[in-house]
Amino acid sequence: MQPKRELLISKGWMQAVAIVGLCGFLILGILAYRTYTDEPPIPSKVLGSDGPLLFTGEDITAGQEVFLKDGLMEYGSIFGHGAYLGPDFTADYLHRAALIADEHYGGSSSDSARQQTIADFKANRYDGSSGVLTYSAAQTDAFNRLLHHYGDFFAAPDTRNGLRPSAITDPQQIPLRSGFFSRAIVTACFNVNGEAS
Repeated sequence: MQPKRELLISKGWMQAVAIVGLCGFLILGILAYRTYTDEPPIPSKVLGSDGPLLFTGEDITAGQEVFLKDGLMEYGSIFGHGAYLGPDFTADYLHRAALIADEHYGGSSSDSARQQTIADFKANRYDGSSGVLTYSAAQTDAFNRLLHHYGDFFAAPDTRNGLRPSAITDPQQIPLRSGFFSRAIVTACFNVNGEAS
């Protein structure tokens, strides 16, 4: 019978490594759970300032599916997820919507217009009990005007935007995508409890 070999590392070190590994996986599990349970809500419908329906939760989901189906994450990103070859569509939509809102409130040279735009985008108009989000008049105007912008951007027959020619040819898919971008902006302005950040 051969004599028992001593371990190169003491049992205390092995126990410490096992405890650190278990704690690490426990923390990862808790974070993964919170990621899916504390995500911002998808509104069941989004209404304009005067009450017209702009888009629904189904439109947002369909917009996300179009974004993924057409591989547009290869041409740009949402919240920084995707390729860096094109624009971050979240930032692009927010920037364009803010400029339109500034214009709506009196122009970019007006400090009160800028303050009203900031207040507009930080205001929580989401009703959790009904699942309805209501846009301000400036946000409604921005959404309607940006439908045309993104329609032209994605349907361009050439490659000037870095996309394949005529990336989206079905005009019905553009409102879905703009609803998806718009929802991304709305949730960016709120923390996980649905309160303005």
